[in-house]
Amino acid sequence: MRIDTQRRTHWADEQPRTRWIDQSSFLSRPDLRLGARSHRLDRAGGSAVDRISVRHTLRTSTAEYTLLLNAPDWLGRRGVGEALRDAVAELRAIDLTYGPNQPDSLVSKLRRGEISPESYPPLADLVDRCAAMRAATDGWFDAWAVPGGFDPGGLLGGWAVERAAARLRAAGVHDYAVLSGADLTVRGHAPHGGPWRVAVHHPTESRRAPLMLEMTAGAVGTSGVTGRRGHVVDPHTAEPADQLLAATVVGPDLAIADAYATALYAAGPAGLAWFRNGSDYRVLFAHRRR
Repeated sequence: MRIDTQRRTHWADEQPRTRWIDQSSFLSRPDLRLGARSHRLDRAGGSAVDRISVRHTLRTSTAEYTLLLNAPDWLGRRGVGEALRDAVAELRAIDLTYGPNQPDSLVSKLRRGEISPESYPPLADLVDRCAAMRAATDGWFDAWAVPGGFDPGGLLGGWAVERAAARLRAAGVHDYAVLSGADLTVRGHAPHGGPWRVAVHHPTESRRAPLMLEMTAGAVGTSGVTGRRGHVVDPHTAEPADQLLAATVVGPDLAIADAYATALYAAGPAGLAWFRNGSDYRVLFAHRRR
């Protein structure tokens, strides 16, 4: 069973940044694909003038990231290279500095009581985000209700991507996409000059037509598409969550979208109430188990 919400998504600012595309009018191939068996990138149809397009993939101890930059020509290849290196360095640093599986990371030291969150501003931000999402999801996202203590893994990947994206913007790159598995954040325009075209595939039914989005700002966060059972724990029972097969959420910030998707995966249909009353976040998929 698929639980659908509104067919159009609008952010809180004056212009919509994401819109649904009728598949019959989707004449060009998508730039990005998300789904259980389709975590791939299609070639963009053509490229805009006066732009430098770069694609780079890196793997850390916990995730694989792909960065697509559509940079202005005036930045030059050296400037684009420096922006890319800065973003990559941020992703690697977050993996080493905050990864729960790294014994010397700040998160591991926090779990052992060796430091407090206030010791490091980025760590305090991470902890505050986890606390805010615990409140926003009625406790269904709870970074403290996992074996071993505090574990921000439900939003850490999205947080890392957003921080890397901020590095790109600071360097003058305002048109980009950053992907990690079935999650992504995009801004600006694709190399062909139009909005990023994103195909979101069903997590298990590869023959089903994907949802089509055009995005110039926003993020898509997903939980459950890896097929691993027990990777999300019900914080109220400490048992593996099993109500949904997958949950996908779209919104302005990937860390928040990721956390919502994780919480929705654990809560099941009851979590749909979080996305009403003018929320900036919307559910794309919420699939029950058969």
